[in-house]
Amino acid sequence: MNAEELVREALREQAAEQGPPAPGFADRVLAVRRRRRARRLVSAAVGAAVVAVAVGVPLLDEGGKHDVRPAGVLNSGDVKAHPDQSPPRDLIAAGRSTLAAYYTTGIVRRSADRAVGLRTYWLLNPGTGRYEKDTRWSYVAVAPGLRTAAVLERTLPAARIGLLDLATGEVERWIPVDRGVGGLAFSSDGRKLVATTYDDSPDQYEWRVGPKPGTSTWFPRSGVRIRTGFEVVDVASGKVSWAGVSADRVENSREDFAFSRDGALVFAMIVGGRDGTEQFYDLRGREVAAPANERYLRWDVGARLSPDGRLAAWGLVRERHGASYSAIRDPLTGRRLAEARGAELLAWVDDKRLIAWERAPGSTSYRPRLVLVTIGSDEAIPLSGVQEQPAEMFRQPWTPVFAER
Repeated sequence: MNAEELVREALREQAAEQGPPAPGFADRVLAVRRRRRARRLVSAAVGAAVVAVAVGVPLLDEGGKHDVRPAGVLNSGDVKAHPDQSPPRDLIAAGRSTLAAYYTTGIVRRSADRAVGLRTYWLLNPGTGRYEKDTRWSYVAVAPGLRTAAVLERTLPAARIGLLDLATGEVERWIPVDRGVGGLAFSSDGRKLVATTYDDSPDQYEWRVGPKPGTSTWFPRSGVRIRTGFEVVDVASGKVSWAGVSADRVENSREDFAFSRDGALVFAMIVGGRDGTEQFYDLRGREVAAPANERYLRWDVGARLSPDGRLAAWGLVRERHGASYSAIRDPLTGRRLAEARGAELLAWVDDKRLIAWERAPGSTSYRPRLVLVTIGSDEAIPLSGVQEQPAEMFRQPWTPVFAER
């Protein structure tokens, strides 16, 4: 019996009929969206096949009777999991997807009522298989292959892009840019970078009245239109070309670009008729229609298209007995085909499995962990420990960055 068959045998059939949303559903949706806004669009991907049954023990309770919790480290086949670690210290990977890095976000005051968010990264050392803190960078994008990362220095917008060797921790080359850069994303083949350009830091905060009476806190600054466009960078040659695209009429100051699946276009979030609406542009900055297979995707769902391009990861659609479910759709028609366990689908493992954020069982509040899920199954195999949610909205917990092997 091969690994695929073992997984199929171990995972249960999909829950019979969907029930109504559980109490507090809207609050949990808002919590997920808050985290999404702070999270960079990521390129999904890396890893290999899955065997998780031998070390899994069923956890039976009202909120997670179909949950599987490994005892200690899960290192079965090509799944590397550490359900006792949050944030992770050691490699987490499954199928095509590897957790290449993660970051936390803090606040640096500019004045009494203005501040900027500042990220602190932990990068995977491919030699040791451990995540190492690196405070030199304000923004990191990891290339497919897990050998190189594109980095920006601490002050944004940055005047140059570094190409960092993840094994040595040294910058191999600097690529100067004509306009200040605040965000980065690789193409799926790793040959190009799209660098979003800004007039000021894209991570601005303002001191405002909080959600509870008599309280104030830091919120992402609204009504700021500081994006100027994007630069396409040829990684091998360092050649850079800029296209001007102003900010959309949204509240977020950070509005980064990312590549389409084939790398021929870029896209960014816009205000639209539904959540997650995105606008595509050609590499000269002209608005164009979405590619046929990306028309129904959402900017706030990191997994996007399956490796074979036949399935589209979509957003949270329901909760049942404390378990969350997200939609899987036909990318060409938008028709819902199935569901996958998880509140937020982050990266494809293969054409049937994904890595997702899913709430820990038995918890009345939203306390998510990384899990491995299979389309059409209720099973959620923990890959990380529980991500505790800080009391202050501006203090973002550790945020994963996935990259393709």
